[in-house]
Amino acid sequence: MHFAKNFANFATKLKNMKINLKNGIDKLLFGMKQNDVTAIYGKPDRNYKDEDNNVIFAYNALKMRLTFYVEEDLKLGYIVASSPDLELFGTTIINKKITDVKKELAPKGLIKFTQEEFDTFENYFNEENWIIFQTEFDEVVKFEIGAIINQKDEFDWKFGKK
Repeated sequence: MHFAKNFANFATKLKNMKINLKNGIDKLLFGMKQNDVTAIYGKPDRNYKDEDNNVIFAYNALKMRLTFYVEEDLKLGYIVASSPDLELFGTTIINKKITDVKKELAPKGLIKFTQEEFDTFENYFNEENWIIFQTEFDEVVKFEIGAIINQKDEFDWKFGKK
């Protein structure tokens, strides 16, 4: 019974994962530390270091990979996500045609994208919001969002701000 209740609570956390431009995804805010994240989502399924010694948390059920920057006191600075529950401005984006996603985002002011091609993948990067839509076969398969760098060339950490 205890497991079922905990799983139900965890499962509700997975639905409607709202992308908050310039801030993070769902309850994740840029600038959080590892313990802030584990307090919300529990221990990650994988915890490792990348080639730059940044700490990476991977959550299988959330389909998210979180990067904590070693040079920024291990603050959360980058999120890669592929959950079909991801929502931007109330609409899902994963597994949708990139042309449809761009059409839906245009009235919200998201129109400027730099396009890069890699084999069968294409990235659509919006610098103002530091987001990437990664597509394969014209469908969005992955979403990336990074902490914004301000006018002083410093990260604009959102966690702990009033």
